[in-house]
Amino acid sequence: MVETYETSGVDIAAGEEAVRRIKEHVSSTFRPEAIGDIGGFGGLFDFTRHGYKKPVLVSTTDGVGTKAFVAAAAGRFNTIGIDLVAMCVDDLVCQGAEPLFFLDYISVQKLDPERIEQLVVGVVEGCRQAGCALIGGEMAEHPVDEPDDEFELVGFAVGVVERSRLITGTEVRPGDTLIGLPSPGLRSNGYSLARRLYFEVAERGLDDPAWEGSSHSVADELLLPSVIYAPAVLAMLAKVDAKAIAHVTGGGIGGNLARVLPDKVDAVVDRSGWEQPPVFAELQRIGDVADEEMAKVFNLGLGMILAVRDKDATKAIDLLRTGGHRATVVGEVEKGDGQVRLVGEPDLADLS
Repeated sequence: MVETYETSGVDIAAGEEAVRRIKEHVSSTFRPEAIGDIGGFGGLFDFTRHGYKKPVLVSTTDGVGTKAFVAAAAGRFNTIGIDLVAMCVDDLVCQGAEPLFFLDYISVQKLDPERIEQLVVGVVEGCRQAGCALIGGEMAEHPVDEPDDEFELVGFAVGVVERSRLITGTEVRPGDTLIGLPSPGLRSNGYSLARRLYFEVAERGLDDPAWEGSSHSVADELLLPSVIYAPAVLAMLAKVDAKAIAHVTGGGIGGNLARVLPDKVDAVVDRSGWEQPPVFAELQRIGDVADEEMAKVFNLGLGMILAVRDKDATKAIDLLRTGGHRATVVGEVEKGDGQVRLVGEPDLADLS
């Protein structure tokens, strides 16, 4: 037999078809600064029109973790890209940066143009929500002994902030107010534990109810797309200063809020200040997971926390609510040594 690239497991024609399918989707995200089209050796972005005096470029990269395994098992590929964009652009805004452009990397065992299109559709929707341009990316076909539907999805975002507006956390002081932005689900963190609890410990299937009496399935709950906070936070920052912003991802509220605190203050987070979605209580119940472990692994219903001056809190909350988020006061800053303390009993949502 004459050997070709295709006999080794790589289908060049499928790759070309995938590019054809996604071009229109990708171009729909272009901002005026985006130059050209996809297919070149690099994405082009004209930065001259921004008019910053001392611009600072901020870059982030992230993936969707083992949430991708749930998407593959469920055969749902069109929302996981929203999670990818959220993980990157919501890191950017923690330093006050406006997301400018995004690039993605998709690795698959077998390149299916329709599946690639669905993955990119999610990334495109995330970029639309975030207001950034998807200016490039890469698709890689790696024929190895894995299920054909498994994939890896990684993203890279670049944003900009005026140097004088850079948010560093160094100005956080005792008396500042903590504002929380709710997350209806797990976002993209803690999925290794969540999958074990649902599928191995509780032995539930993707189509089973997420909890007793639930109107939606385990798959619906675990594939709930991540909220993208960046546009609303940026709109707030145009009118109210934030001392610090923490994106609550792996490490939970304590691990991420501690990253933006000076070493002479503590953040006291009151768990009664927001409603905790039922998925967290269900996961804790399934595995008899300790409170400390839950707080270390999951976001517990808060996707982002902002520290603002107490006198600015009401205005900040109003602006964030105008941006579509049920912002609420979740704590305050006290003298301390850089620690985060979770106090109070959680406000648990009804399991129905």
